[in-house]
Amino acid sequence: MTVQAETIERIADIPADEWDALDPSGNPFLRHAFLEALESSGCVGVDSGWMPRHLVLRGAGGRLLGAVPRYLKDHSWGEFVFDWSWAQASAGAGLAYYPKLVSAIPFTPVTGPRLLIGQNGGADHRPALALALLDSARRDGAPGAQVNFTTQDEQAVLEQAGFLGRHDCRFLWRNRGYRDFEDFLDELRSDKRKKLRRERRRVAEAGVTFETLRGGDVAPDLWRTVFGYSEQTFQRHGNAHYLSAEFLGLVASRMPDAIMVKIARLEGEPVAAAIFFQDGRCLYGRYWGAAQHVDCLHFEACYYQGIEWCIEQKLDAFDPGTQGEHKLARGFEPTLTRSAHWFAHPGLSAAIGRYLERERAAVEDYVAAAAAHLPFQRGVDV
Repeated sequence: MTVQAETIERIADIPADEWDALDPSGNPFLRHAFLEALESSGCVGVDSGWMPRHLVLRGAGGRLLGAVPRYLKDHSWGEFVFDWSWAQASAGAGLAYYPKLVSAIPFTPVTGPRLLIGQNGGADHRPALALALLDSARRDGAPGAQVNFTTQDEQAVLEQAGFLGRHDCRFLWRNRGYRDFEDFLDELRSDKRKKLRRERRRVAEAGVTFETLRGGDVAPDLWRTVFGYSEQTFQRHGNAHYLSAEFLGLVASRMPDAIMVKIARLEGEPVAAAIFFQDGRCLYGRYWGAAQHVDCLHFEACYYQGIEWCIEQKLDAFDPGTQGEHKLARGFEPTLTRSAHWFAHPGLSAAIGRYLERERAAVEDYVAAAAAHLPFQRGVDV
C-alpha cells in the first residue's frame, strides 16, 4: 500500500471523528476535542512555544491511516521528560538543540498511545509513522525529535526505527477488585494502615466535606474558582500555569464525562479542589490547589478521594501524576515510563546513547528498591 506523510498545523483541519477513530482506547488526552481546545484557547501556539506540527499518514484517496500529535518547540517546559542538561551540553559544544520536534500531549505526563493507527483492518502502520517522524525531522532540519510517555510496544517500534530509548519512574495505584477503601486498607501493614486512617480523620475533624462533580456540572464561575486554586499552586513554586480556565471550560463542555472534580468545602464554602481526568480504565490526577491550609488535605483530595472513586467506578488504575516518593506509603507502586529520542548530530547522539544505557540501569534499580518500601503486607501480589 502506498502511504504518504504530511504535517498539519491545526488539528481542526482533521475531522474529529477520523482522528478519534485512530485511538480506540478512548484516552481522554488524545481526543480531538482535548487537543483542539489546547489550540483554540491559546494554551499551545506561538506564544507558548508549543507550535502544532501534527504528523498524519494517508493512503489511497486521502484516507487517514495514522497520526502522531506533535509540536515544534523552542524550550523544554511542560514535557516532564527532563532534558535540560542535554540542551546545556549542546549549547556548550556550540550545537543547536532547539527547535526540536516533540511528539507528546502538552503538559500531560501520562503514558498512552502516540503512534495512532486505529483498527485499519489489522494493518500496523506504526513502523511507517516512526520512520516518517525521522524523515520529517531530517527534512525540516530539526536538531532533534522525541516521543514522550510511549507504550512499551511503541517504544520497541521507535527504537527499531532509530530512536534512543529512555526510562523513568512514576507511581501508579492498582485496583485489585477492592470492595471499598477499607478493603484496600486491609492489605496494608498495620502501621501504614493507621497512618492513612489518621490522615483522613484529621481532614474530617477539621470539618471538611467533599463534593464530586463531573466536568459538565461545573458552572463557569466555579471553574474560575477551581482554576484559581490550581494557579496559586503554580505561583507558589514560581511558575505560571500551563493551562487556563477557558481551556478547562472548553474541555468540560466537549468531554463532560472525561473530567471529574473533587471540591473540598468548609462550612459549605469551597476551600480546595482537585481536578481529574478519566477514561474507562484509569483515573488521572492532574491539578490541585487550596485557598487555605488544612492538615492532610492534599493527601485526602489528591490521593484518597481518587482511590475511593476508582473503587466505586471499578477503574483499573489511578495515575496521580509525576514524581513523589511520598506516594509509596499510600500504595502507589513504582512503574517504568518510557520516551524515545533522536538527535541529528552523530556525536551528540552517541554521547547521549552511552548516558542512557547507564541511566536505564539506574532507573530499573531504583524501581526495584522503591518497590521494597511499599506498605503492603507480605503475600500481596504487587
